Amino acid sequence: MPVDPDPPTDGTGSPPPGDEPDSRPAGESCPQVAASLEDIRSLLAGLTETAGREHERAAHRERVIDRLHEDNQRLRHGELQAAFEPVRAALYRLYDLVRREAERETADPAHTPRLLAAIADELAEVLARTGVERMPVEAGETFDPARHRPAGTQDVDDAELDGTIAKVRRAGFVRGDRIARRAEVIVARVAADPVGGD
Repeated sequence: MPVDPDPPTDGTGSPPPGDEPDSRPAGESCPQVAASLEDIRSLLAGLTETAGREHERAAHRERVIDRLHEDNQRLRHGELQAAFEPVRAALYRLYDLVRREAERETADPAHTPRLLAAIADELAEVLARTGVERMPVEAGETFDPARHRPAGTQDVDDAELDGTIAKVRRAGFVRGDRIARRAEVIVARVAADPVGGD
C-alpha cells in the first residue's frame, strides 16, 4: 500500500493543531526540561553532601563507642585485680605456712592436727575475701534440709535428740543471705524398737 508522503491537513492546507513541527534547532532542549535537570542535579548534590556528613557522624560515633569500650575493659580489669588482691594476700600467708611446715626437720605427730586446722582456717579466710563465709553449724541443733545435707544417721536412745545433728562432717558456707553450700551432717535417729519384742 503506497504511503502518502504529505502530512494530513485540516482542509486549509495547515497541519492539525498539535502536529506542528518543532521549530527549535536540533540539540536544543526545552527550558522546562533544562530547569528540571538542574533541580535534580542540585537535589543530588545536597543528598550527597548530607550523606557524607551522616557518614562522618556515624564514623565518629563508632570511634567514641570503641574508646568507651576500651576504657570500660581497662576499668573492669583494674577492679578485678583490686578484688583479687586480698585473696592473694591470704594465699601468700597460706603458702608460707605450708612451706614453713614442710621444711621442718622433725615432724611432731601431735602438731599435725593443729597444722591442718590452721590451714583450714586460712582457706576459710580466703573464701571470706570472696564473699563466702562459713555457716555456723553445731551438734545438737535441729536438722534443716535447707541448710544441711544428710550424710548418714546415728542411732541414739534419747528421743529428744531425734532429728538433730549428731556430727558435722563438712562445713557449710553462705554468701550473704543465700546458702552457697549446705553443711554435710550426720543426723541423730532414735533406734527402732525390735519387732516381736517383749
